[in-house]
Amino acid sequence: MIREEEARVKETPLISSAIFNSFIQIGSSFSIMQIITTHKNTDFDGLASVIAGTLLYPDAVGVIPKMVNPNVAQFLSTHKTAFNIILPHEVEHSLVDKLVIVDTDKWQRLDRMEKLKNRWDIEIHLWDHHPHEGDIDAAWSCQDNVGATVTLFVRELRRRKISLSPLISTVMLIGLYEDTGHLTYPLTKAEDAYAAAFLLENGADLNVANFFLNPPYEETQKEILFEMMKVTDKRKINDHTIAVNVVNLEGKVTMLAGIVNMYRKIINADAVFAIFVSEAEERSTVIARSGIDRINVGSMMNLLGGGGHSGAGSATVKFSAFSPEVLKQRIIDTIEKDQKEVAKVSDIMSFPVTTVPPETTMREVHLIMAEQKIRGVLVVEDDSLLGIVVLWDFKKIKQEKHWDSSVKAFMARDLTTIAPDAAPAKAAQIMIKENIGHLPVVHNGKVIGIVTRSDILTYYYDLLPE
Repeated sequence: MIREEEARVKETPLISSAIFNSFIQIGSSFSIMQIITTHKNTDFDGLASVIAGTLLYPDAVGVIPKMVNPNVAQFLSTHKTAFNIILPHEVEHSLVDKLVIVDTDKWQRLDRMEKLKNRWDIEIHLWDHHPHEGDIDAAWSCQDNVGATVTLFVRELRRRKISLSPLISTVMLIGLYEDTGHLTYPLTKAEDAYAAAFLLENGADLNVANFFLNPPYEETQKEILFEMMKVTDKRKINDHTIAVNVVNLEGKVTMLAGIVNMYRKIINADAVFAIFVSEAEERSTVIARSGIDRINVGSMMNLLGGGGHSGAGSATVKFSAFSPEVLKQRIIDTIEKDQKEVAKVSDIMSFPVTTVPPETTMREVHLIMAEQKIRGVLVVEDDSLLGIVVLWDFKKIKQEKHWDSSVKAFMARDLTTIAPDAAPAKAAQIMIKENIGHLPVVHNGKVIGIVTRSDILTYYYDLLPE
């Protein structure tokens, strides 16, 4: 169980005063905005550059266009609350006094920024690695011929000696790799490689990066992937989705690890074990991938004479030791035998929980959330959980008098809770399925903690390779 002082730190999510100034309006008072934005159909270089920009411009909020690339959308579906970002329609253009544009130098590529184009009182900064062909007249710019805009931000972050979290380093590495083709495109410069090294030094996770960077596959690899889809043995073991495949190979096939990575994404399994059978060589090659710490595939492959780490492993097994089908059953038996959960919700939850009685006004709740920099407050009466108010609920307030209304008029009442002995993976699944960011932890009818998206992200990025 975590100590109380640790819990207080964990309860403060990744959110700055800029978010509150941008999202919350009290009466007719507003705050001046500084925003950072990028081009429509945003790729990872654009997204990562916006996020990096919030480090160099700490008072600014990132604005991500509504239309983004599919892999970026997938990333944001689970990570969006980890960063100071909003959507274009949430910008109050009349309050913007500084505009930072990244990864493009053309007005037409920006989303809903037309109102700022001819404003003489706005200071514009530009960061871009593309040729100087745009129509944005910036007061200051950093445009250089490198492989990715991320590289330009790394240059400045290093100069200012600003440290990066593993999560931000990972996002920036994905953007760098995507725009440079994993440092193979002709426009890649030596500085791009230095930038990649810097991001790895700051904890960038290559397994996570590989998850969101989809490599091209040849026809042979596609055929194997399709074959795996047809013969998938997908089952629930200890509340986790596991897939085990036996696939016969004809001749030597490259990129099997990449196929398994793609396969796990497509079937949405927590862990996969692909047994590739070579009749000619009378042996099986097992390639395993896991996205949960509960199943350490490296340790399992070590038992079969191979190796790896918790998220990835492989082994070569001769027919004389185990036939392919016996090998498959051995893997399943090993997973079923290991019933011990490494961590529980009670280990990662935040506590003590901030609660308010139902008669508390929305104005008072807003003050509490702003002072504590938290996204949600539970409404409790006589130890009974009545509801929750989150940051987005303040957008419902349309009139000044509503700020003096009781919180019970705005709180969400139909709450989903979770038990303290549940697995962190279960909490993550509930959040994704129900699109919620807070899960009260209830034991014997009483709230003992709360799990937020930030808690889940911290747990996964600290412990899991993917």
